[in-house]
Amino acid sequence: MNFEELDWPILDRLRRTFLDGTFGRAPYWQGPRDLAQYDATFGERIGWKWDAVLGELGRRGWKLPARATTLVDWGCGSGIAARRVAGAFPTFSKAVVSDHSSLAARFAGDRLRTACPGLEVGEAAPGQLDSIAGGFVLVASHVLNELPPEPRAALVALAARADAILWVEPGTSAVGRELQSLRQRFLGTHDVVAPCTHQGACGLLAPGREGDWCHHFASPPAGIHADGDWRRFAERAGIDLRSLPYSFLVMERRAAECGPRPDDGWERILGRPRVFKPEARLHSCGIDGVSEVIVPKRTLPALYKACKHDEAPSFARWKREGADVVGAETE
Repeated sequence: MNFEELDWPILDRLRRTFLDGTFGRAPYWQGPRDLAQYDATFGERIGWKWDAVLGELGRRGWKLPARATTLVDWGCGSGIAARRVAGAFPTFSKAVVSDHSSLAARFAGDRLRTACPGLEVGEAAPGQLDSIAGGFVLVASHVLNELPPEPRAALVALAARADAILWVEPGTSAVGRELQSLRQRFLGTHDVVAPCTHQGACGLLAPGREGDWCHHFASPPAGIHADGDWRRFAERAGIDLRSLPYSFLVMERRAAECGPRPDDGWERILGRPRVFKPEARLHSCGIDGVSEVIVPKRTLPALYKACKHDEAPSFARWKREGADVVGAETE
């Protein structure tokens, strides 16, 4: 990104639509330059969230279902999500980028063809996706806070037919809890791949947890904080390069002959720990629900230090004695 080439009237207008909640409710792309400016800045920051999700899937060794050879990017915008996913999974033979804006679909399609020359890329309006049968992966990125009821219902119906669902949203309370509800809705036909470590009911949907939501924090690429252009962009746009909260959901269709995956005892650490002088406190989500875990500085100094320096692990197997944690296996 070259800071000197940024078109701030365009970026300011797009930023206002994000902040006032009108993004997605009316056409907001006025030309290819809008999309190019967005793609290089706000879109690239969304790409960092996708990098975090796809990196986790890679570490888990997850692969696409064998018959899922088509990528469908619903509400593609500039196509940043499709490019990241297609780059991470080169087994796709076809991709369809879809947006209510034909300008966006064309821009996303062109960028995807350039990034993945061997991929057959098509463009479609959302209403044209009903004809897509099996063998596809649904990609959805930062769309839930934009959708009125009718297209939202169409998106959910499409997700229910997908062989796999890769969905990333901002890490806000409302959107995070909506993803949790969608997870619950798809559990009858799909297995949860991430972020959960189990196939049970979402512990954050239990009574008394209405103020909690499943969210995580992505790290920007190494060197971004030392990049003068990005620093100037962040200051001018009023954003924090360190803070990339996101919520996400990855599910795959369960084979008819298989039951849900067994629980292996791992739990997911949610959000960021709260660190105090004698201990760190964090929320841990597992098959038995969500619990607050206290990490004593004296008993678990390495884990306490990781929490203090914002390097807490994503997963843990806790060794408990009563309500106390006396050991942990982490990754």
